[in-house]
Amino acid sequence: MKNVNTVVTTALATLIAMGSLGLQSEAFAADKQDMEKCYGVAKAGNNDCKTLSNACAGHSTADGQKDAFIALPSGTCERIVGGSTQAPAGN
Repeated sequence: MKNVNTVVTTALATLIAMGSLGLQSEAFAADKQDMEKCYGVAKAGNNDCKTLSNACAGHSTADGQKDAFIALPSGTCERIVGGSTQAPAGN
């Protein structure tokens, strides 16, 4: 009888844990929808994705590189001097 209780308890704990992970990933997905790309404001080496001059995140070579972006909450980029939600020509 003790083994049955252990199995049931473990199964319930697993279901609860998996359910909470599912809710967490849905919340994260909702957060991602409220983000926008902001070009021209990333510090050197802190860009979020590839640029015209390199193919990897974190490889921008200069502060404020026009083709490098970082993801910011929607509406934030327009308040930053030099920030643009539009990619430069050629991107």
